[in-house]
Amino acid sequence: MLTGDSLALPSGNFKAYLFDLDGTIADSMPAHFIAWTNTIREHGGTFPENLFYEWAGVPPVGVVKLLNERFGYTMDPEAVVADKEAQYLLGVSNIKPIASVLAHITAQYGKIPLAVVSGSPRENILKTLTALGILDRFAVLVGAEDYTKGKPDPEPFLKAAELLKIAPEDCLVFEDADAGIAAAKAAGMQWVRVPVILPGAGSPAL
Repeated sequence: MLTGDSLALPSGNFKAYLFDLDGTIADSMPAHFIAWTNTIREHGGTFPENLFYEWAGVPPVGVVKLLNERFGYTMDPEAVVADKEAQYLLGVSNIKPIASVLAHITAQYGKIPLAVVSGSPRENILKTLTALGILDRFAVLVGAEDYTKGKPDPEPFLKAAELLKIAPEDCLVFEDADAGIAAAKAAGMQWVRVPVILPGAGSPAL
């Protein structure tokens, strides 16, 4: 379990916490990058690491569309995403939680409702949370199938608030990605940034 620094939360009487999954609850971004690069290579392309982190939070189908636009590829987004998710799930049992975020989940579980709001497919969310042993902590799961417009659009977070029956302004969002924070702001929610832990880095990138 990654230790990480404790997270300073904004002041407020929040009635629900909404968590991104990859890079926020789970230290899964390196595993996703490996799955992405292997899959894109098999489909005849490349996925530079800087773009992978720049596009964090974008739903997988959107990532493939962005790669097609950027490099002139003609990859089938649905087929690529299916292959990529299958590769990721092969190693999901090795994923560890990010301790600074897990501490807030543990502290608030049973006190206020918690939700996961992710760009990943529902199967990915379920298996990752199961591997971490915390699936039962969340009242609501919002995945890529549950909205039309992904982050940075506010729809994913607004969907979670609607399902929880909590006003958006009463929700606190935990996010590691710029797209996710932009989505939280657009939804009228306060947010806390989870430092990005880069592969091989000595400390989180702020």
